[in-house]
Amino acid sequence: MLTCLPRLRCVSHLNSLTKLSSISISNVKQIHAQLITNGIKSPTLYAKLIQHYCCSQYQQITINNNNNNNAHLVFHYFHEPDLFLFNTLLRCVQPMNSVLIFQNEFSRGVMDFDDYTYNFVLGACARATSPSTLWIGRQLHALILKHGIGSNVSVQTTKIHFYANNKDIISARRVFDEMAERNSITWNAMIGGYCSIKLGSVDYARNALSLFLDMLFDPSGVKPTATTIVCLLSAASQMGMLETGACIHGFAVKTVCTPEDDVFLGTGLVDMYSKCGCLESALSVFWRMNEKNILTWTAMATGHAIHGRGKEALDVLYQMGAYGVQPNETTFTSLLSACCHAGLIEEGLQLFHDVKRKFGMMPRIQHYGCIVDLLGRAGRLREAYDFIVRMPICPDAVIWRSLLAACKIHGDVVIGEKVGKLLLQLQEPSCAVLDHKSEDYVALSNVYASAERWNDVQTIREKMKAKSTLNKAGSSSVHTVSVVAL
Repeated sequence: MLTCLPRLRCVSHLNSLTKLSSISISNVKQIHAQLITNGIKSPTLYAKLIQHYCCSQYQQITINNNNNNNAHLVFHYFHEPDLFLFNTLLRCVQPMNSVLIFQNEFSRGVMDFDDYTYNFVLGACARATSPSTLWIGRQLHALILKHGIGSNVSVQTTKIHFYANNKDIISARRVFDEMAERNSITWNAMIGGYCSIKLGSVDYARNALSLFLDMLFDPSGVKPTATTIVCLLSAASQMGMLETGACIHGFAVKTVCTPEDDVFLGTGLVDMYSKCGCLESALSVFWRMNEKNILTWTAMATGHAIHGRGKEALDVLYQMGAYGVQPNETTFTSLLSACCHAGLIEEGLQLFHDVKRKFGMMPRIQHYGCIVDLLGRAGRLREAYDFIVRMPICPDAVIWRSLLAACKIHGDVVIGEKVGKLLLQLQEPSCAVLDHKSEDYVALSNVYASAERWNDVQTIREKMKAKSTLNKAGSSSVHTVSVVAL
């Protein structure tokens, strides 16, 4: 117990708690009470309390909102708002909470913000998943310009990160081009931003490689880091350019570090070589690495699967435990998806059953979706339909649409009609599960058309017209890829 601690022991104990990665929330509360009892009003100590409250909140399996409230109480304990505590609160709480706290304090208008404030809030907007964060971030951008903080390199870099994370790569590049000073983190943010865009990934990957060449010849002399190399490897894998990836590998060994000494660089190489069709090189890098994390093992197992080597993929998965690494949900999703694309039906089914049986994890909705896709691609449509019906969790529209697409490909009108009508029922106003999706009407219409049931096709088209559901216009694009020499 920490009751009746003298003033110095209270401060000493709180300082010692900062060295621990996991502490009891009850101990933090007792220290908090002792600080108040002893009249200690050190912003540094109260900042540590905020950090502990927020860290304890994240570490708990069930998030305790009281911890979040306690962190707010620490900040409001001071009669005059303390900017240091405010910035600490913005940095430590969950992203959307950080945005809301800033909005509330901004509306009060009693505090002057500094560079750190805007940096933390922009970072929160970059991490948040709310659709409104792009609009909020743009308002923050305007405030930054209004208050003359635009020259701060850290704030500018965070703006690039924010825009890239919200898929506004044009605005990110505009901020980058307007910067008078850039550091390695700035270059990495812009290069990584290009690599993070999946739609039209070939064009953006080419931009990432081109920007890297600009970095090498930049007069400021900024040097690439391991993070730069990992982003470039991602770009090479997206473009399927083994030669460029091999050049990046050689450049990294000569100028940055070796994959044996950097787990993230090694993982990036394993992923790049696997996706570019050179599995032997991926294996060579993998077994030479001194340290391997969950991402490394996942990349290697997935590499085997996408090359049709299902048994080897499962062997890698089962070896992870012997090296003290436990697979997670992402590992199984990646492997099951790879089994789908490689046509490894039995291996995929075995892996799905082993998720619970051998690894003690409950399959998630994305795992069920992979199995439906796997069975659908193989033409085992009745089995896929029965699998969905027996699911212990409610199937979402993505799973049903996957099966409907498979029915169209394999010409199964009976199951296709049943699934299509079910999807249309979900779109009824009384069942607010889906928006009106023209894809569902078109998919069912195509199933009927493949069976030459033209009256049913006409009925579907009339329903679309009655509900004012418009079909999306199709589009296509052609990408030309050239090798970038380093």
